[in-house]
Amino acid sequence: MIRVYLVLALIILVFLVMNKFSKTSPAIKSKLIKKVGAGAILLLVVILAATGRLNWLFALVGVLVAFVVRMLPAIIRYVPQLHELWTAFNKNGTRSSASNGGAQHKGKMSKQEASEILGVAVLATEEEIITAHRKLMQKMHPDKGGSDYLAAKINQAKKVLLQK
Repeated sequence: MIRVYLVLALIILVFLVMNKFSKTSPAIKSKLIKKVGAGAILLLVVILAATGRLNWLFALVGVLVAFVVRMLPAIIRYVPQLHELWTAFNKNGTRSSASNGGAQHKGKMSKQEASEILGVAVLATEEEIITAHRKLMQKMHPDKGGSDYLAAKINQAKKVLLQK
């Protein structure tokens, strides 16, 4: 019978906390969520340490560190090209149609923008453009985890620079 009262008290407590939480400002909610999350993680670590089950957590941390160290060269190799694509993507998303004459919304791309996307000079040779396009498409193709939007932009950049 005591368990029923404890569960009922817990339900009432959760209801009251949620009611109070819904009436607070977003800034206070953010701080509260961070504090509760940190407290829950600390409580979990203390419980795992007290019960002798903390060893898997240390093993997981070791595996993650080893994975990150092994993948770091590959990640660093792709960072400049990914950064260029990201800035081109953000540049397109933040421009208004009034600032660029609506060219972005009509699907037109300048040679300067196309060269920034592919990471080549505006006057690059056809071979350089095709090589840069191939490398980017291998990384950003939708079948390999990229987005349709980025793949379309890469293809459009190639067409603009090759004038096809």
